[in-house]
Amino acid sequence: MAAPAVVVAGPPPIKESDMHHHALEQLPGLAYCINDNPGWGTSFGLGFQHYLTMVGTSVLIPLVIIRAIGGEPHDLSRAIQSVLFVSAINTLLQTFFGARLPVVMGNSFYFLPMVLSIVTRRGIIDYPDPHERFLRGMRATQGAFIAGSFLNIILGFSGLWGVTMRYISPIVIAPVTTLVGLGLFERGFPGVAKCVEIGIPALLIFLVFSQYLRHFRARDHHVFELYSITFGVVIVWVFATILTVAGAYDHASELGQRNCRTDRSGLVSAAPWVRISYPFQWGSPTFDAADVFGIMAASFASLVESTGGFYAVSRLAGATPPPPYVISRGAGWQGVGLLLNGFWGTLTGTTVAPENVGLVGLTRVGSRRVVQIAALFMFFFSIFGKFGAVVASIPQPIVAAILSLTFGMVAGTGISQLQFANMNSTRNLFVVGFALFMGFSVPQYFREFELRAGHGPVNTNSRWFNDILNTLFGAPVVVAFIVATVLDLTLTRHVSKRDRGMLWTRKFRNFGHDNRNYEFYRLPGGLHKFFPPT
Repeated sequence: MAAPAVVVAGPPPIKESDMHHHALEQLPGLAYCINDNPGWGTSFGLGFQHYLTMVGTSVLIPLVIIRAIGGEPHDLSRAIQSVLFVSAINTLLQTFFGARLPVVMGNSFYFLPMVLSIVTRRGIIDYPDPHERFLRGMRATQGAFIAGSFLNIILGFSGLWGVTMRYISPIVIAPVTTLVGLGLFERGFPGVAKCVEIGIPALLIFLVFSQYLRHFRARDHHVFELYSITFGVVIVWVFATILTVAGAYDHASELGQRNCRTDRSGLVSAAPWVRISYPFQWGSPTFDAADVFGIMAASFASLVESTGGFYAVSRLAGATPPPPYVISRGAGWQGVGLLLNGFWGTLTGTTVAPENVGLVGLTRVGSRRVVQIAALFMFFFSIFGKFGAVVASIPQPIVAAILSLTFGMVAGTGISQLQFANMNSTRNLFVVGFALFMGFSVPQYFREFELRAGHGPVNTNSRWFNDILNTLFGAPVVVAFIVATVLDLTLTRHVSKRDRGMLWTRKFRNFGHDNRNYEFYRLPGGLHKFFPPT
């Protein structure tokens, strides 16, 4: 009699549902969500880290502008103090009354070309005295921001921006949010490479601490994940100081010494011990129609940038996607912030700081309280100038290394929005890919043209018309927003709302459709009675 055959059991069949990840409305695995409050010690440590992350751009933008007009170190120090003071106010306004998301209202690079155009025009740049030239430039930018801020105020508080966002699908949100990070790629590794002895070690240390050592625990805390930026800055800054003292850069070029040495900023010696910034501190603002229209164009670019930032931080902080009326409310308060930028004269406009949005993702801490504590640090260091100048004198290659990580996190968050649309559709693939490509390509053309010709491609006899178009099409987020919106709304034949992701966003469009909208975005106290959702 033949022996029975031996049946070897193989692995169980794989279910089709296990072959892919399901779309999740909220990001799992966060340490602290938007309404969670860490202990006070942890909150202050993380709040200081948020301040440390944003202070680099608070220095970089005024530094570029003041160098262009030949300003002096004490002018730069006072401008930085004003930037920090107003950023603190705007952050508190946005977290208490605006979108109510854990966002730091920092400074937008999209205002930089327009502000440079204002301060270097005839009547300002040709003034012989450097300090008076600085004051005249400040007064001109004050007037431009005061008048130009009303575009965002009207779009936000009228609800028009919210109405627009009702028709925006994840197919549009994804490339816009992605370019909030990738659109500023020239601020990343090119800045790191300006001093490779400092920049490369900083980049590697931030990467190792935040990713490879993120699960290391000490006293029940993932210390390297929570404080990767703080630890990394201290280590690399000490290393850079040792190189400077040892004479490593004594024979370097002037540019190399400026980027690598830690004793060349001049901020500490020029900063006053105590100074409180106040409105119209530079004198009465001056108004020019061309300047106002140019700032309006830059403020619209910052509005699109902030919208992408709102969607990114809502996901990274564990909240649901912000309803359109919340986006509109945030846009209105951003306009108020631009108005305050004009009153105080900060040389730059406010926006949702993408570097701090990325920091929320790196630390997995989306607590609103942490960001509000960061605003208190901004107040402190803006008033006590010597202490603030010490922190603000971080070498710029270290700042660029921070931006490389945080901007990358924002870009990845934008890509994650595509999970809610059907990316097996060639139509959707084309819209997203074409919008991203044009978002890179069109601004690059405008930059190259300006480098060759000394002016943008739009060069008519009307300066305000030139400034509007050159500013808008020089902003990657604006180009991607326009291209993706037009294609997504016109290529609708044979495409369902489900494929575009509109069915997923539908329950977040109205306040009462999801109880989580009330939990995350309601105004404090009884203010919701006076500002009902629309």
